[in-house]
Amino acid sequence: MELNGVRVSRETQERLQHFASLFQKWAKTINLVAPSTIDDLWQRHIADSAQIFQLHPQPAQWVDLGSGGGFPGVITAILLAEQAEGHVDLVESNQKKAAFLRVCLRECEARGTIHAIRIEEASKTIADCDVISARALADLDMLLDYAASWAERNENLRLLLHKGRDYEREVAKARGRWEFDLVKHNSVVERDSVILEINRPRRRN
Repeated sequence: MELNGVRVSRETQERLQHFASLFQKWAKTINLVAPSTIDDLWQRHIADSAQIFQLHPQPAQWVDLGSGGGFPGVITAILLAEQAEGHVDLVESNQKKAAFLRVCLRECEARGTIHAIRIEEASKTIADCDVISARALADLDMLLDYAASWAERNENLRLLLHKGRDYEREVAKARGRWEFDLVKHNSVVERDSVILEINRPRRRN
């Protein structure tokens, strides 16, 4: 099996397939994603989420903010499962979604932990972070606010963020309060989407 042109093992394929079946089951009673996108689950959500890990495939301590239906946090945790190290802390304050995420991690043998807390509280609970991911969560300016405490503790912090066609406006707004190194990666799944790689974010004086 290939994801975005990258071959994955049979074990990873089985984990992803099991996640997809769990998702389809739970999505009948919980609003995990927009209903109109469920029929395109593999391309629109699983392959799209896999891009995040594929940009940083080495072992790392991940924090996934607003994990919702598991994108990209659960997919990252599944892809990490075959590595010797690395872990994903998934932050989701909605209790029903957090319960779904716990079942996914357990049954898919993925390497992650669920934190059913507000994003604003996450940096007090999760000490270490190398990479932050988020998908359809908030403007870049707010995401950098969420990341600020981890950035203070790790000068090499990296953010990998899914963004749509309006990303340039978000970047311009964020640069009013923040300095950061930016790399734009065009999505290989969604033509009008990008993944913004933000390195070394720091507040402007």
